[in-house]
Amino acid sequence: MQRDAMLTQLDYAPNDALMSQLKKIEENTSGYEKIRKHIIDLHDHLKVNGSFVALSNSEDYFKIKVEAKNTELAEEAHEKVKRFSDKFKVKVNKLQNKETYYIVGFEQ
Repeated sequence: MQRDAMLTQLDYAPNDALMSQLKKIEENTSGYEKIRKHIIDLHDHLKVNGSFVALSNSEDYFKIKVEAKNTELAEEAHEKVKRFSDKFKVKVNKLQNKETYYIVGFEQ
């Protein structure tokens, strides 16, 4: 998948700065080639919960933001992240006291 397509599927309008940021994230995410399709699928599944996958501005990782409008939707979103991590062997780090995860990469 080309970088501009990945950005578009994550609801970004591709530009040079975002392409450069995505390149850094790809290089920093172990096993990126194996999990990139699953990242897009997770993004699509999280939308119904008011949550999403995005590029982190502070770290060279994809981040998962849980911004659900109520507790039930938030719990569903967290469960989707857990299933994504378990099923596809993707290491995610949850930030303490935040509704945010970083996708670190494929666990071998």
